[in-house]
Amino acid sequence: MADITLLDGGMGQELVARSGDAPTPLWSTQVMIDHPGLVRAVHEDYFRAGATVATTNTYAIHHDRLLKAGIDDRFASLHMQALAEAAAARAAHGSGRIAGSLGPLVASYRPETHPPHDEAVAKYAEIAGLLAPAVDFFIAETVASLAHARAVLEGAKTGGRPVWLSVTVDDENGSRLRSGEPVAALGPVLEKGGAAAVLANCSAPEAMAAALDGFRAFGLPFGAYANGFQQITKDFLKDSPTVDALHARPEMTPALYADFAMRWVDMGATIIGGCCETGPAHIAEIARRIRAAGHRLV
Repeated sequence: MADITLLDGGMGQELVARSGDAPTPLWSTQVMIDHPGLVRAVHEDYFRAGATVATTNTYAIHHDRLLKAGIDDRFASLHMQALAEAAAARAAHGSGRIAGSLGPLVASYRPETHPPHDEAVAKYAEIAGLLAPAVDFFIAETVASLAHARAVLEGAKTGGRPVWLSVTVDDENGSRLRSGEPVAALGPVLEKGGAAAVLANCSAPEAMAAALDGFRAFGLPFGAYANGFQQITKDFLKDSPTVDALHARPEMTPALYADFAMRWVDMGATIIGGCCETGPAHIAEIARRIRAAGHRLV
C-alpha cells in the first residue's frame, strides 16, 4: 500500500472544449477572461473525480503572451483570478491542496526559445511571489531543457514553497528531454535547485516509463501526467500557435489512460495525474483503480 497524490487532469484543453470558443494564442487565459467561474467549475469536477490537488490556471499567464494581446497591465490580476477560482473550488470541496503552475516562458516544447538564465529567473520569481501566499507548493511544468530547469528552480524557490519540477520528454524516447539532453543529467540540477519532487508531463503516455526509470535514481518522490495528443505538430511549434493545431487520440479512453497510470504506480510513482486531453473521467478512473489496488489518495 502506498500514499498516492492524485493531480488533476488537463485544464487548458478542458476549458477550450467547455467554452466552445475558438482557441487563441492566450489559450486558457482567454477562456478565464471571457468565462469567469468556468475555471472553478473545472477544478470542482476534478476534486469530485478524486483529485487531491488543484493546479492553478496560471500556466500561460506570462508577460510575453499578454504583451502581444495588449493586456499586460492585467498580469497580476489574472494570477489573482486564477488563484481565487482554485481556492473557491477547494473550499467547496472541503479539502485538497493547491499547486501554483509555472509554465514555460515564450513557448512550450521549444527549449531554443527559453530566455537567458538571469532574465528567466527574474520572471519565474515574479510569478512565484504572486502565487506563494495562496498555494501549498509550486509545480514547474513542461520543462524542456536543463537550462530551463535551472532557471525555474532558482526563480521559484524565492517564493518559499516546495517546488515540484516536471519535465517534458521526447515522445519516442522518454529517457531524453525535448532538448535532447538525457533525463539522467537532471540529478545535479534537482539537488542544487532544491526540488521537492520530479515528474514528467505533457508527453506521450508510452514515453513515461523510460522517464520514470531515470527518476528513480534521484531519491525524490516522482511521478507522471501524460497528454492525450496524437503528436506535437510542426504547426504548433511555430510562433504564437493555437491549440487547434493539435488533435486528441480517440483511443486514449479513461480505461486505457488508467492502464498506463497504474504501470507508473507499479514502478514506484507516488504522484499521478493527467495533462492535455485528459479530463475528469480519466482522473475518476485512476482514483478508482488506485483505491482498488489498496493504495490511499493523499
